[in-house]
Amino acid sequence: MLAVIPARGGSKGVPNKNVKELSGKPLIAYTIEAALKSELFERVIVSTDSERIAEVARANGAEVPFIRPTELAGDYVSSDEVVKHAIEFYREKGEEFEKVCKLQPTSPLRNQVHIREAYQLFQEKKADFVVSVCECEHSPLWTGQLGMDLSMDDFIKEEIKMSCRQKLSTFYRLNGAIYMAKIEAFMREQSFFGKNGYAYVMEQEQSIDIDSELDFKIAEVLLRR
Repeated sequence: MLAVIPARGGSKGVPNKNVKELSGKPLIAYTIEAALKSELFERVIVSTDSERIAEVARANGAEVPFIRPTELAGDYVSSDEVVKHAIEFYREKGEEFEKVCKLQPTSPLRNQVHIREAYQLFQEKKADFVVSVCECEHSPLWTGQLGMDLSMDDFIKEEIKMSCRQKLSTFYRLNGAIYMAKIEAFMREQSFFGKNGYAYVMEQEQSIDIDSELDFKIAEVLLRR
């Protein structure tokens, strides 16, 4: 199985986010460490357009077999396109993998145990896809849309207003930590979502996705715990 860690150099929310220190280590180091410790991967690679990120990635044990081409470094390039590029890079070299796992560096509390458990689910279900999720912090049933006049008429459906929170359905969200697939299925769908896909459920505390300075502060507190 191939592990791909996509790490673009340009981050508008937090400059140099992927190599910014979190509790004494570059953010990306947590994901590299988790991937290596899982002992599931033939290769753990970082796909980046940044020489600085490449240097930090290599120093922490990952392979950086290429610097990502410019056309895959823009704001609107999806990480799935980056995974596809990595698969095709190895195919051109005559190296084939049966499975691929995308591990985003913005999930520092996802560790090797989570990766192994996700893979166990993948095997047990004979899945084509496994994607990590966590329970939503707040039910989307308590949300609504606002017009220009800010009126809250019909903001929440009547049947929801009359329900206590404990009786509402449980909703889950993607947490961005683990995306696993058979390569044949991934290349067919050009995505980690398709038929025969299953959810690997993680705790909310382990599901923080670093996107802001506040997220860094929260992650620092959680890592200390």
